[in-house]
Amino acid sequence: MVGGRPPVRPLTILCVSKLTDVPKRILIGRALRSDRLGETLLPKRIALPVFASDALSSVAYAPGEVLLVLSVAGISAYHFSPWIALAVVVVMFTVVASYRQNVHAYPSGGGDYEVATTNLGPKAGLTVASALLVDYVLTVAVSITSGIENLGSAIPFVVQHKVLCAVAVILLLTLMNLRGVKESGSLFAIPTYVFVVGVFIMIAWGAFRGLALGDTMRAPTADFHIRAEQQGIAGFALVFLLLRAFSSGCAALTGVEAVSNGVPAFRKPKSKNAATTLSLMGVLAITMLVGIIGLALVTKVRMAENPAHDLLRNGVPVGSGYVQDPVITQVAGAVFGNGSFLFIVLAAATALVLFLAANTAYNGFPVLGSILAQDRYLPRQLHTRGDRLAFSNGIVLLAGAAAMLVVIYGADSTRLIQLYIVGVFVSFTLSQTGMVRHWNRHLRTEKDASKRRHMIRSRAINAFGGFLTGLVLVVVLVTKFTHGAWVALLGMCIFYATMTAIRKHYDRVAEEIQAPETPSDDSVRPSRVHSIVLVSKIHRPTLRALAYAKLMRSDTLEALSVNVDPAETKALREEWERRGIDVPLKVLDSPYREITRPIIEYVKGLRRESPRDAVSVIIPEYVVGHWYEHLLHNQSALRLKGRLLFTPGIMVTSVPYQLESSEAAKVRARRRQDWNAPGAVRRGPVEKRPKEPSNKG
Repeated sequence: MVGGRPPVRPLTILCVSKLTDVPKRILIGRALRSDRLGETLLPKRIALPVFASDALSSVAYAPGEVLLVLSVAGISAYHFSPWIALAVVVVMFTVVASYRQNVHAYPSGGGDYEVATTNLGPKAGLTVASALLVDYVLTVAVSITSGIENLGSAIPFVVQHKVLCAVAVILLLTLMNLRGVKESGSLFAIPTYVFVVGVFIMIAWGAFRGLALGDTMRAPTADFHIRAEQQGIAGFALVFLLLRAFSSGCAALTGVEAVSNGVPAFRKPKSKNAATTLSLMGVLAITMLVGIIGLALVTKVRMAENPAHDLLRNGVPVGSGYVQDPVITQVAGAVFGNGSFLFIVLAAATALVLFLAANTAYNGFPVLGSILAQDRYLPRQLHTRGDRLAFSNGIVLLAGAAAMLVVIYGADSTRLIQLYIVGVFVSFTLSQTGMVRHWNRHLRTEKDASKRRHMIRSRAINAFGGFLTGLVLVVVLVTKFTHGAWVALLGMCIFYATMTAIRKHYDRVAEEIQAPETPSDDSVRPSRVHSIVLVSKIHRPTLRALAYAKLMRSDTLEALSVNVDPAETKALREEWERRGIDVPLKVLDSPYREITRPIIEYVKGLRRESPRDAVSVIIPEYVVGHWYEHLLHNQSALRLKGRLLFTPGIMVTSVPYQLESSEAAKVRARRRQDWNAPGAVRRGPVEKRPKEPSNKG
């Protein structure tokens, strides 16, 4: 206590934490004990929508991106789309087969980062981690903005306020994930399965109508024409255009790596369940992608990068008022009929599953962040599970970064998607290269013939996967660099530099605080200990602090006060002498009415006189129970502590004195038996303690 007005300390924080805990419990639920972590593990039926929603939902916009790029050369270039779809299918099949090897070889959840670090070194691992972190942020931004644009075709308000709506959806998803992986997965399972079933019904019904019934199905844009931006494309220009369309179609592969990062969240047998989920995801995504592109050609869907200018109706541009619906919406209208029940269900499920596709990143980013924090590349707070046993800090960090991107790019998926898939193919390539080295290392020591055959087959799969994804990475960089891929590369560099700096800091601190083999100044017992009790008036907190100081049996003990008001200082001296307190009182003059500076200078003076001595500064403090009481007390002691912490050889001790209001706060806390202080689930259960005796008197 300094200046007669000690600051609020522990129980004030307790009271404020209690007040903020109530809305927290309403939003994210009651805290879970650490031993209930097994209850949050996922069965395959829930793991599929949790980890595969990104890859499955990408078929809602990947076909449109292919047609948009091909529209540069006009409608005649659309006949290349089946071949581009076939190339994407080959890549996806290869990547899925390759990652099945990953989840068996590295089931700890490190995924590509662990594979690259173990087999290619820390720098390669950090490159993969940087790429994945960027891609997870972009997954949230792209998925949310695509969902907003799909929803906006039916609800104009969403289009008019798409940035605000996108940020609101991000906040909603953040709250869902803060409640825990299993709960969010259960919520997301229904719309994901409705979307998958709806697309398969659309493909099957469209094929039946076209092949068996001979119906002519026409999309709403079937009668439109496209004004080609470049007439008569051939040679290198055509190859470049096809490669660009292929790179855009490869957006369908995003999210495949999330399963390998989320293996620890699966129920046992973890690796087997994760591999099964990967295979099922690949089959579903490939079938839906091929089916939608096939129906888009049959129904004559027309898409243009600049529809207001390049999309023509009866030879006239449609104008800026035209809203270009996604490919899947146009195909559904042609197959089911606009406004039909199945059309509405599929349209709603598509918009919703695009929102929920961000959940893949919400599960991948925090787990990867936790592993990086454990390896000292990110702040240690990201390694800690929250009250609901989810990595809450990583979830919040991801949400903040994605919301920032949405605001910067105006929730425009066309601009955001140009940044996409660069990071994921960097991780694909380095991961598969690392797996080849993994199998080479094991083959050098393995003698069993059957195991060697299995390893050789796995190595061949990973080698082909590494070659193919590396080739796609080159194509993506060449075709998308000037369209925005450079931003993703810049983000990777920023993440890489930041994590490198954090690791250097942690290493430097670890070296600095390492316990020495020989005694040092920190471990040698001080020659003497000087104890100083700060006082301003004589009252119960002061007397308690003095009594505590005497119990310490220091070599010297004195009371210290600062003269900021001569009348009060004179009254203090007189009462000190009248009470006969057997502790010498020293008063420091302060002509400028400062409290902190004179005390700091006095303590430093003691240290200069005897460098091997320790100085213990004892501060009596009030503890109050209401948040508003905090505003009524001076914070000089808190500032003083902050200064003393930077002074070598100084020990600061607080002696709390609980007022009546603090007792009321403790009673309120005891009545809430389910109340948990922040971080309680990380510390584990605390046994109920008996009621503390009153300190009054």
